[in-house]
Amino acid sequence: MRKNLVRYGGSPFMAARLTRLPSGTVGLDTEFIRLPLSFDVQRLREEVAAIPESAWRPHPQGHPGNSALPLVARGGDPADDGVAGRMLPTPVLERLEYVAQVLASLETVIGRARLMRLEGRSTATRHVDVNYYWADRVRVHVPIVTSPEISFLCGERSLHMAAGEAWIFDTERLHDVHNPTGDARIHLVADTAGSRAFWDMVAGGHRPFGEQSGRAIRPRDVYWVPGAKPALETERTNFPVVMTPWEMATHVDGLRRLLIDPATDAAAAFLGALDGLVADWRAAWARHGNGRPGWPAYQALLERALEELRPLAGALELANEFDAVEMARQRVLVPALNPELVEDAEAPRPPRAAAGRVAAQRAAPAKPDARFARPMIIVAPPRSGTSLLFETLARSPDVVTVGGESHGLIEGIAELHPSAHGWDSNRLSVSSATSDVATRLRDAFFEALRGGDDEPPPPDATGLRLLEKTPKNSLRIPFLRAVFPDALFVYLWREPRETLASMIEAWESERFVTYPDLPGWEGRPWSLLLTPEWRRLDGLPLADVVAEQWASATRTLLGDLERLDPSDWCAVGYDAFLEDPEREVDRICAFAGIGRDRPIGRSLPLAANTLTPPDRDKWRAREAELAPVLPRLDALAAR
Repeated sequence: MRKNLVRYGGSPFMAARLTRLPSGTVGLDTEFIRLPLSFDVQRLREEVAAIPESAWRPHPQGHPGNSALPLVARGGDPADDGVAGRMLPTPVLERLEYVAQVLASLETVIGRARLMRLEGRSTATRHVDVNYYWADRVRVHVPIVTSPEISFLCGERSLHMAAGEAWIFDTERLHDVHNPTGDARIHLVADTAGSRAFWDMVAGGHRPFGEQSGRAIRPRDVYWVPGAKPALETERTNFPVVMTPWEMATHVDGLRRLLIDPATDAAAAFLGALDGLVADWRAAWARHGNGRPGWPAYQALLERALEELRPLAGALELANEFDAVEMARQRVLVPALNPELVEDAEAPRPPRAAAGRVAAQRAAPAKPDARFARPMIIVAPPRSGTSLLFETLARSPDVVTVGGESHGLIEGIAELHPSAHGWDSNRLSVSSATSDVATRLRDAFFEALRGGDDEPPPPDATGLRLLEKTPKNSLRIPFLRAVFPDALFVYLWREPRETLASMIEAWESERFVTYPDLPGWEGRPWSLLLTPEWRRLDGLPLADVVAEQWASATRTLLGDLERLDPSDWCAVGYDAFLEDPEREVDRICAFAGIGRDRPIGRSLPLAANTLTPPDRDKWRAREAELAPVLPRLDALAAR
């Protein structure tokens, strides 16, 4: 459902756009619409042919035969496939004069834009776009290199998009592309929320399967103007810090319309959980608005809704053949709260002429550091077993490490130490990854690197596969992604009762003290990671302290991982790892593209920082101590 369309009630297209379709979906009034624009195909092909092959990137989900050339991306970084944040032109767009003119001719604000290539005898993989980003955006396709045999499928319809035309289609229906030829297909693809001028073009477009399918259109020719550099408007805002209750209600109503049979018990439970969330969200909004003090209350509401929906996962299919709970998660629950965006939203906006340059510097270095290639970063709350996993993966002949945890390397840079942020926490966001800080940190890592032979890499080494872990990094994923734009993340999950028991043991041992003189803290010397709410924990039982550390780390890393492309992270269970390390390590190595030097066997050595030997029932010695706090973590653990 496209919530923004009510803004343009005067357009004849708007009323049709919210019509229930025969399949039960709500979206475009028909599968395909051709915009009344026509482009210079020869000029487009010349510009695309001049781009070197090295600029093309594999599909973010790894679909075979699919590749892309980013033109507008988050922070202007062609290696960043994210959709939450400022969208800026990439350096390659500067070289595509006519492509930029084509984008400007759409007369709207441009979101993510790419050239998308589909090799011969390939498909785009049948799917539905249900991510929040697509809730009020359409995707414009301008074919550049194509053949009449290539077909685009949407719902039950298919057609060929001819070169030089411009099309949109209903992304909430199942769609795919078939290229049976031996040649590649290349489309210019741009996402947009639209504008009045854009939707007026849509209203006057051709609908080959609509009620007026026979009506002809007269496309406007968009000629190449040599030397012209249009002022291309790109997205600055696309995800909310806190979703308003009115927007949330709109998305829930869209899901309600997609239900095939709303009279079933499963549908009633599904809608009951979502309607209850909307009601409570509206009350919380009345108390807090989108202010920081209300964020914990909003998070608690989301966790409760996730817990209510969890038993329904896989049991309720929507009219677009998508799982109802998963679509609710992607469309409502995950995007409803994004506190990490507040710094970007509140940052002073640079002068327009310098916006791309300054934002790119703040978000990430302009070019990836050739010394590193796809660093692997293990993230988890403290005492989750990350040392054991790290030491096991470090046996790979393909990886290098700094020999242990990176506390000193990261916090050795003054701007990254918590004291530089008023001792707020170990949280680091994209805004901390200035070009200077990112360069110094990568230099520090490179100087500390050691291979399996404990020798440093040569000074001119490139493409090193860094393996990194420290539990504090569970609060630093956006920062690390800005420093290492192609980083991969491995999330290690361990049952909270086992983790909390081990965290208490770590505190009591005083072997894991991180901030012995934490200003304002009167309890035991502070151990493990520093979480944002640490000040309110002073004087509470140790079980409460570690429960907050675990919850803060887990909540933060889950939110950050869910905003990454799914191909950039994987998860592994601690119990599964102990039960069959051979299988799990094979799975992680396949995900990361690294090799192994020898079998692991059925047993694992003790990690260097193990306090007592692993025992799944060891936590029971702390059972009475943990009993008051474990129920608070149930919803988050279920997530």
